[in-house]
Amino acid sequence: MRTSPVALALVAAVASLVVPTTAPLAAQAASLVYMLGKDTVAIEQWTRTATTLDGEMVQRNGAVVARMRYRFTLGRDGRFTTASLARLQADGTPFPGAASETRFTFGADSAVRETIFGDSTPRRAFALRNAMANLPTFVYGPFEVLAALRRRAIAVDSVAGVGAGGAAPAFVGLRAIGGDTSRLVGAVPYQMLLRFDARDRLLSVDGSFTTNKLRATRGTGGLDIARIAQAMRPTGVLSARETVRAAFGQGGLVLVDYGRPQVRERTVWGGTLVPTDSVWRFGANDATHLFTTRTLTLGSVTLAPGTYTLWLQQTRSGTFLIVNRQTGQWGTAYDAAQDVGRVEVQMTATPTFVEEFTITLRALGAARGVLDLSWADRTGTMSFGVSIAR
Repeated sequence: MRTSPVALALVAAVASLVVPTTAPLAAQAASLVYMLGKDTVAIEQWTRTATTLDGEMVQRNGAVVARMRYRFTLGRDGRFTTASLARLQADGTPFPGAASETRFTFGADSAVRETIFGDSTPRRAFALRNAMANLPTFVYGPFEVLAALRRRAIAVDSVAGVGAGGAAPAFVGLRAIGGDTSRLVGAVPYQMLLRFDARDRLLSVDGSFTTNKLRATRGTGGLDIARIAQAMRPTGVLSARETVRAAFGQGGLVLVDYGRPQVRERTVWGGTLVPTDSVWRFGANDATHLFTTRTLTLGSVTLAPGTYTLWLQQTRSGTFLIVNRQTGQWGTAYDAAQDVGRVEVQMTATPTFVEEFTITLRALGAARGVLDLSWADRTGTMSFGVSIAR
């Protein structure tokens, strides 16, 4: 999954630019290149003045390359007065059957949303004070406005957010966590860490401690987003799904279904991908599921036939596999109250570097098996017993 040489050259140029320190508010131009390890996933740029914020973004995600154009206007008090969002195909045209644009008008005690289709314009009003439009992932430039409002006498930590669809508004905001860094809170896809300078300019975006591991650092504007979009290629599935299984006599089956993230030149054990002491989803995307038709014994933990989810915790004293009763959830929905138990995993160095997270199951006869995991420079092994009877 790589962009073409044209797009890579443009990205390299952006990454090498130095952030200006004297640009007037009357015309601040900026860009962010969102990186997943070594891979460019999205690029955003915007221009901010005292009364407007105009931007565009392009991302390659799954099977498509998509663009987003946005425009916000601001009142004399610095609050949002109008907004427009347009999600487009790589060539700049609307997606078939979708709205060409969503427009918002924000008053002192109301917000109005208009969704522009080819043959109609549904309109909805909300009784809200000082609202803004909710923003998709990879659109973070407008949070400069919230940073400015928070710093001024108007000081606010959050505002009501209206989405491009749906009926229920929700708040969105910035929570200071120390120094120049704030955390996104409320109705946002990920609670990214945002850094602002003393002039409320967004300097960086960091998702290292969310399930969105992307990072971006500010550069100058002036990018040709249309050209970049045409050169980009979809990422495809970033973390492939795989099912591994092992058989233990007639009718004995153990199966693990999991997502396979890649290292992408990031730190793994005790680093960006598997932070020390946090509970990791043991894969990617949907929670990793274990299914067994036989009773399993993992250390001191006994599992009756059925379905479970698996999690991993890397600590300073060891690495532990956690078995949980909750099933069918996304990989961030971990409920410790439903833990069945945990078993220590024996970790050793891998003979060769493993880019893609890999789980294997091995049957050692009808009554014993081994679960192996390998990623980056480490391999983990855990033995288990299998009952002969169902």
